[in-house]
Parts: sequence; C-alpha cells; structure tokens
Amino acid sequence: MSAGGGRPSQLRAFVEELARAGVRDAIVCPGSRSTPLALALRAHDGIRVRVLIDERSAGFFALGIARTTRRVVALLGTSGTAAVNFAPAVVEASLARVPLVVLTADRPAELQDRGAPQTIDQDHLYGRHAKWFAELALMDEAQDTMAHVRSVAGRAVATAVEGPAGPVHLNLPLREPLIPAGDLGAIDEHEPAGVEAPFAAAVTGRRTLDRDQVATIARRLVGTDRGLIVAGPLDDPAANEPIARLAAATGYPILADPLSGLRCGPHDRSLVLARADHIVRPGPWIDAHRPEIVIRFGAMPTSKPVTELMRGGRPELFVVDGDGGWREAALVPATFVHADAASAAGALADAAEGVRAAGKEPSAGAEPCGRWTQAWLDAERAAGRALDSWLAGLDEPFEGAPFRALGDFLPAGALLWAGNSMPVRDMDDWLPAGERAIRVFANRGANGIDGVISTALGSAAVAEGPVVLVVGDVSLLHDLGALVTARLHEADLLVVLVNNDGGGIFSLLAQARTEAPGAGLPAHYEELFGTPHGIALGPIVEAFGFSHRVAEGGGYADLRAAIEAEMGRPGLRVVELRTDRERNAELHRAAAGAVAAALAALVGEGTG
Repeated sequence: MSAGGGRPSQLRAFVEELARAGVRDAIVCPGSRSTPLALALRAHDGIRVRVLIDERSAGFFALGIARTTRRVVALLGTSGTAAVNFAPAVVEASLARVPLVVLTADRPAELQDRGAPQTIDQDHLYGRHAKWFAELALMDEAQDTMAHVRSVAGRAVATAVEGPAGPVHLNLPLREPLIPAGDLGAIDEHEPAGVEAPFAAAVTGRRTLDRDQVATIARRLVGTDRGLIVAGPLDDPAANEPIARLAAATGYPILADPLSGLRCGPHDRSLVLARADHIVRPGPWIDAHRPEIVIRFGAMPTSKPVTELMRGGRPELFVVDGDGGWREAALVPATFVHADAASAAGALADAAEGVRAAGKEPSAGAEPCGRWTQAWLDAERAAGRALDSWLAGLDEPFEGAPFRALGDFLPAGALLWAGNSMPVRDMDDWLPAGERAIRVFANRGANGIDGVISTALGSAAVAEGPVVLVVGDVSLLHDLGALVTARLHEADLLVVLVNNDGGGIFSLLAQARTEAPGAGLPAHYEELFGTPHGIALGPIVEAFGFSHRVAEGGGYADLRAAIEAEMGRPGLRVVELRTDRERNAELHRAAAGAVAAALAALVGEGTG
C-alpha cells in the first residue's frame, strides 16, 4: 500500500493494539474508504468481525454486545452519512455508559471542503457524546508514526472503559489506493518485534470512601428509622449482595427497579420490593409512610412515582455513583457519594452493623425499624396479591402480561430486554422478584425507542443463555433494518411483539384526556399522538424467513403458552400480542385501582 492509505504494518499495529487493549469484537459496515481498516480487522485472529450493512442497526448491535460482555467493542464505518448513522447508538452509549470505539474512515485533507463525494466534516462528529475524539494523521514511513498509531489505539480503549465508560471516536483519513500491497500481518523494521504488552495502557481503580466518611453516613442511616434504598438501573452483579446487606443492617426496604439486578438472583431478597411503582403512588398508604432518608444506587429509576416520591416529602437523599456523575432528575437537594456502589454499600453495611452492635441505636421513643420495614413488606405482599388476582381474572389481552409470564419461567442465565415507552414500564410493574439469576436490560441512557431490536440481537450474538425481547410495534417499525441483521447473522432471539397499532403510551398521558388543555385536543389526538399505522407486521417478519405467531385467545394462559412454545427454538421468532390502546389504558387503571384498594385496606386495618 502507498504511504497515503497507510502501510500494512502500521494498520496491523493499530488493530493489534486494539486487541492488546481488550477489543475482542468488531462490527464492520461495508464501504470503500474504510477498506484498509476492514481488511486489517478481518486479518486479526483475536478479533471476531461481524459485517452489518446498515450503520444505524450496526451501532446498536455493537452496543448490545458491549452491554452483554461488559467489554469495549470496535465499530467501523466509511465516510459521509454512513458515519452519521452511528450517532443514535453513540448517544445511547454515552448516556448509558457503554464502552465503544467508533472508527470512521475519511477523505484526506486535500479532498475536504471541495465537493468531493461522500465527504463531510467529521471533526468531532458526535459532539460531546464522544468521551474523546482524535484524528490520526496519514500513515507514513516514520517510526514515530508507528508509535503514535499504537498510542492512540491503546488510549482509545482505555478511555472508553474508564468510568464513566462511553464511546470514543477516532477519525482516520485514508488516501487511495485503498487495497494493501503487502501482508497485513507482516511486521517490518519500524515495528518492534515481540511486543505483547499494550503500548499505551491506563491503570485505574474503583472510587472508595475513607473511614470517616463511611462512619458519618452510616450513623446518619442508623439514626433514622424511616429510610429507603432505591436501586435504579445498575448492571453490576457485584453490588447485589452488599446492597442487600446494607438493607438488613439499616432495616431499609429496597425499591428495586427491574434494571437494578436486585430483583432476580441468589442474593438475599428478603427486603426487595418489586411493586414499588404501585405502592408509592399518591394515596393514604404512602401519605402515612413517607421516608425521611433515601439512599439511591444506580441511575434514575424507571418509575415516575418513585421519582415523585423524592419531590413530595423531600427526604434527605444520598446518591451513590462510582463514576462521579450527577444523575438526579428529581431536582431535590442531594448529597452525591462518588464511590463504587459495591464497595460503598459493603462498607456502609459493616459500619451500620458496628454502630448497632455498640448500642448506638436511635434515640428513645423513635419508631422501631422493624415496624417500618414490616409495613413496606406488608404493602409489597398486598400489592402482589392484588395484581396476581386481577390478572388471573382477566380473559383478554393485556400488555403487562408478557413480563409476568416471563418472570415465571425464564431460566437462570436468561437475558430479558425491554423496549422503551410502555414495555419497560410494564416490566417495572409486572416482573416479579425471584431467585433465578436473570439479567435484565433496556436502552435507558436516552430512553429512545429506536435500535432496540438491533441491540437485543447484538446481545443474543454473544449471550450464553436464551434472550427474549418485549417490544412495541412502533419500535419494531423504527428498526426494520434489524431484521436484515438477524437474517445475516442468525442470532437466536425471541421477540414478544406488543402491537397496539400506534403510540400506546400516549393513551395513559394527558394528551389522550378530554380535559387536556390546548387547542384541538383531543380532536387531533390520533393524528399527532396515537399515530395508527395499520401495517400488518406478521408478513414483514415472515418475508425475512422468520417465525411469526399471534397469541390467540388473548388471556394470560394463552399468551404464556404461545411464549413457552417458542422458547428454545433457533433463529428469530416473533410472538405477537394484539391489544387495543384505549382498552389497554382502562386495564392499566383497573390494575392500579386493585392495588390502591388493597393498600387502603391495610391502612384501614391499621397494619400498614
């Protein structure tokens, strides 16, 4: 290859450095300008290359692999609008703290801003959503260029994985000719032979609290009876047991978001609540049980009522974030604890146990922690019984039913993905707690409905257990490119498609109410928000050669039978649950009413 496009040994060095730094998977989108990098990645024995023809789908596919493996993934695209199509996944990776190294090929400087084809300004293309941007110089014969290439590759991976993890963008201008003239595996005199350690590596550690800080917070927790632990989205299995120990040491119930990892697994779940979204809604029960202190781990919870709980009573709030973030969207006073969740929870649990053992209990006359804790556990059981009884008596389609069914029979090691908008909220309400270790995911960085199927396919491509996705019809239409990806890569994925012919979540929001303010509402509701599309999705799925079945009958038992029948089968399978948007809103209100009545009964009995 000429000096313009990059010498084979330097391309090899760049890719080799990515591998030495930890890259094991690369997603490559076809293109001409990216040819040298595509060939160099494919020539490396330690990197698994998957080729996807749709950049938007490819970006989310890479995201799914990175989320599942917890390793950085390389994503390669050619120049122009191809690179722009990575942007939605880059944004999600940034906000969800997922490590990606995005490689974009580019025209050299002499072709910039001259009307050359497929040439745009790619300098800082992803703005602040990229943790770091660098543009490599054209590769030449110099030994310093070899060192620079290695250093940038190593730094890119180290930066992507360093907390908070996220995407890094490297732009690589390449001149023609683009086909290597030599061996991409060759090492010449400019590359040190036998180099195995990364050229550039970073040593980092988890943030921890010092002893005095731990003691101060622990005394505050032990000295307050009416406390809660809120576990938001937190994909760190190491944190489950320490957070459970902290709950036991303080007597604080855990309001466990389904994405927290606390609901499912072999850790102690005796204080884990899965019905918090219903329990904390406005009413007499929560009015009598407002917390004075809350300690939150992970990102903002899915449940809006849980977030509103922070606003209503203004409890003292501690937010634990090991990546030094400031994620607190309730807009209330908060103390941010910049320490690793697992180590902080473990240290606080040890300190709280020590305070109690030393006899430094709350002051005389304070409400015993046991009474507070028992009230929340009673509410959890009452809410669970009310929801189960209500669902058992229902003989029609309901959008929360898939998560209740999947929670009953998904095996340990399974991965459960939920689409945004309504599915993730239904998962919060209906996925029960259990001892089987089920990993639960959703793209909750930017909360978009795009790219969900592609992300789940990336997850399925590297997962060891079965993978199930529950997604809505509009989200599927947003990501039809994922069906091409599934066809080319034969991932095993069961999709439960909730089809309400439009934007079902709006039926539960103010836009659908007749009393909603604003000109033209609700006259233009269907046009602007309901957005019925009338598209038969089954034929689209079958056109790609995939299995599709409709859950006939509509009741819970019929849906569960349809899902179980597809579990374990190879390829992409779709089970479609057809619902009515207006009726679904009525059913959600009815389920909430059943829980509200059960909680009101507790208050009336004086046991809540």
